[in-house]
Parts: sequence; structure tokens; C-alpha cells
Amino acid sequence: MRYGYWLPIFGGWLRNVEDESMPPTFDYAKKVIQRGEQLGFDTTLIAELYLNDIKGTDQDSLEAWTTAAGLAAVSETTEIMAAVRPNFHNAAVTAKMAANIDQISGGRFTLNVVSAWWQEEAKQYGGSFTAHDERYDRTDEFLRVLKSLWTKEEPVSYDGKFYSIENTHLHPKPVQKPYPKLYAGGESPRGKETIVNHCDAYVMHGGTVDEIKTKIDDMKERRKEAGHAPFQSFGMAAYVICRNTEEEALQELNRITDVKDSGAYAGYSDFTSKSQLEQQVDLQDYSVSNRGLRPKLIGTPEQIADRILQYEQAGLDLLLLQCSPQLEEMERFSRDVMPLVEEKRIHFKEVPQ
Repeated sequence: MRYGYWLPIFGGWLRNVEDESMPPTFDYAKKVIQRGEQLGFDTTLIAELYLNDIKGTDQDSLEAWTTAAGLAAVSETTEIMAAVRPNFHNAAVTAKMAANIDQISGGRFTLNVVSAWWQEEAKQYGGSFTAHDERYDRTDEFLRVLKSLWTKEEPVSYDGKFYSIENTHLHPKPVQKPYPKLYAGGESPRGKETIVNHCDAYVMHGGTVDEIKTKIDDMKERRKEAGHAPFQSFGMAAYVICRNTEEEALQELNRITDVKDSGAYAGYSDFTSKSQLEQQVDLQDYSVSNRGLRPKLIGTPEQIADRILQYEQAGLDLLLLQCSPQLEEMERFSRDVMPLVEEKRIHFKEVPQ
């Protein structure tokens, strides 16, 4: 298992807690990534939203790609995975930016390809927002352009429905060969088709062990049927509540899921209606970002370590964690859970779910 975390660019992950003591500033993001490297975390995922989906649309949030470039220059080992939504991006310019950040980082930049879901944000920021399947048609073209520019030495031309370039030169190329790893998540048949044909790794919202195993097995089979090499990685979002006792952990769970009527739920309607989801999402699920409570990484270090090993057996190899407050809880997880997972793995036998 590799351990990653979502970079706290929104000021936290809890829609019902106003102040989580993790400001949405570059200074705090820098502290998190530098300390994360010391604690044994491998990856950070930087969400790309121009409006704050967690604390409310009138609250501060960091822009993903400029933040990624800045962090690339002040970190040493972390894989920096920036989300990218093709409906807001020029494909050739994005290819150039990604290659440049990969150069700055020394080959540590990867992309999480997202086909967008928030219609109101697209209106405010001039993004194209089309029918669900057409968004994936755009993504297909977007990724074809990126890969061609990253890998071909000769100038690239492309004339599609969404993107058109002519005799385009891209130098320098990315450090990583053949190109930076492409992660993506999606639950609709059309989304899975794009991921199977164009991406290298599959990332999922939080789910139970059985849900995640079913998704992993399904995507492995789809990949095999398409005649492509196996996926390089399977990752999942999860919110962690680690405490000395189960009672303390459940008290914290009750505190953060006390749903309040606030602007933090502005994107809820678009997320549940504009996406094609495999699991129904209710307001309590949505009170923590990315269905992070469904994995139930909640309890004592012993309970969480056992749960992580169950996910390993299901085929998961990357956890993208959220916690609050970020630095303090990353410290706790590194100290109390990571070593325990390694210790228990040696003797681990499947624990009843």
C-alpha cells in the first residue's frame, strides 16, 4: 500500500465544521507536503475546482496547477498528482504546462483526469459543459493530443471536434517516459470506456471493501478485454479518524456528520444529478468529501490497520487520505497506523468484514 493525501486547498474537508485550522494558503500546503515526505507519504492529489466546494463558493481556495508548480520546486520525493478537467483547458497548452512541471519536479508530476460535474462553476468560469457522454468524447480527444505531444519528436497536427492543432512543437518533453502517469476515476459505462482506453491507473471515491473489490475486478476485466496492459495502480479516497479508543473515534464521527444548512452544500445537487454514480450519495455521505466515510477507516490504530489490509487483499494499492486537521492527523496516522500495517501484514489473515 502506498499512502497519499488530498492537499487541503479548500481549508478542510468537513462541510459541517467552519474552521478546521488548515488555511487554504500556499504556505500551509508547503508545510503539509514537506512534512508529509518526512512522515512517509508518497503522493498528494490536488483537486481542480475554481470554486470552493467544501466551505462554500464565497470562500478562498487554491488553484491546482499553479500550486502544483510551486510545490514541485519546494518538495523532493512526493508524486504531485494534479486534477485536470478538459472542459476548462486548451490541450496543447496543458501538455506544455505538464511537461514543464514534470521538469521542475524531476519526474514527479502526474495527472488525475476528471470530466467535470459542476455546471454552475462552468458558467462562472467559462468552461464548456455538455451532456455527460459528450464530456468523455472531449476527454478522449484531449488525451490523444497530450500523449502525441509528449511522445512524438516530430511536430503534431490534430483536427477533432473539440481540439485542433497544426504542426505543434513541444520541447522539452516530460522527464517521465513515455509520459506522466494518467489517473482517472469514473463510474458510468462511458467513463470507464475512456479510462480503459486512455489512462494508466484507476482511482475511486470511498467505498466498502466489497464495493472496491467489485470495481477493481470489473476494471481489470475491461482492460483485459480491450487488449491493453494491466492498470498500474488502483487508488481510493478515504477519510481517516484514528483515536485511542473506538468510542472516541465515534464521537468525532458524530461531530463531523452533524449536517448543517450552509453554502458548503452548493455543489451537492450538481454532483448527484450531473454524474452517473454507482452508489447513492446522501447528505451525510456528502458531509465529508469524496465519500470518504464509506471505507470506515474509523477507530483505533488496530482497527484501521486491519481494514487497510482488507483493501490490499481486494487489490487496492493507493490510499488517498483526507483528515482534519491535516498536519496533526497525518502525524498520528504515520506514527500509529503505518508501522502497524507493516507489522500485521506478515501475519495477516482475512478479517471478517
